[in-house]
Amino acid sequence: MAAAATLPVAGLAPSAVATPSQEASAAANILTCHTDTDGRWGHAHCKNNTNVVKAFRVTVVCGVWPDTSGPWKTLRPGHSDVSSARCNGGTGVGSVGWQEG
Repeated sequence: MAAAATLPVAGLAPSAVATPSQEASAAANILTCHTDTDGRWGHAHCKNNTNVVKAFRVTVVCGVWPDTSGPWKTLRPGHSDVSSARCNGGTGVGSVGWQEG
């Protein structure tokens, strides 16, 4: 009997809560970014798609070396910029991403 009472609540919960893919889609519209690397440097090229100022920086995972981040870049609405960071040793860049702030 207790299980039957919880079914309607569980049935309503998904419509009341945003799914991770919906949240990712909303966040994806703030900055449009793409990344690249030459093996030692990682770059994040980002464009601000909103009507508010937004900041970002590159994040670089370095193989057998401390990970690093580039300088924060502030983007006015509609503007683009690049943030870069270098792996100074180890096996070079393992992956490149970006962080919004």
